[in-house]
Amino acid sequence: MLVTGFEAQAFGTNCYVVATAPGEQCLIVDPGIGVLDRLDEVIAEHRLFPAAVLLTHGHLDHSFSVAPVCGARGIPAYVHPADTEMLADPAKGLGMGLDQLFGGRLTYSEPDDVALLTDGETMVLAGLEVTVDHAPGHTGGSVLFRLPGAGSSFDADQVCLSGDVLFAGSIGRTDLPGGSTPTMMTSLRDKILPLADDTVVLPGHGPATTIGRERATNPYLRELVAAPGRGL
Repeated sequence: MLVTGFEAQAFGTNCYVVATAPGEQCLIVDPGIGVLDRLDEVIAEHRLFPAAVLLTHGHLDHSFSVAPVCGARGIPAYVHPADTEMLADPAKGLGMGLDQLFGGRLTYSEPDDVALLTDGETMVLAGLEVTVDHAPGHTGGSVLFRLPGAGSSFDADQVCLSGDVLFAGSIGRTDLPGGSTPTMMTSLRDKILPLADDTVVLPGHGPATTIGRERATNPYLRELVAAPGRGL
């Protein structure tokens, strides 16, 4: 399996490209701000054919380029239904307008083809089995994407694209519209902690990590391990 990623031009958001192998169809995860040129380079370098865009959640720093990426290739964007309103109006997830955030310098457009994700479903896209875990708390529609890691550059049975649910050493903020600290803690308890220690975590920001490393060192997960009943 081919997994590669790079940072967007704003907010250090990670955009990932996943495929069974070079020369095959691929999935694009979280195309944020200013990613189009670099994304085209990655696709050309590995001779890939985009089949869909997957969004871990609807925040602008993860979804800004979804319309041009999908529109240029006639492919759908997958998002949880609780975050679809942010694809129509990004300000709903920010608590401010785009003019306040970027001085009106960015122009956003909504994707034409939006497909909805369901908690617990396993989709087969671009030859890959992708399991969806609804993990709200950062936003109402935040999800994890889990894929088998066999054959990848990671020595693991599973890869988890965690968006802004889990980072190396931290978790996503819960103070924006749609966020909730108790809900986030429940998602961490019910969706993150049950994962195997060798699961490789590819977060929405920052470096890759593993569930085992986070279980041992992440203060939020350590708190849950010490008090497993915490949450909703």
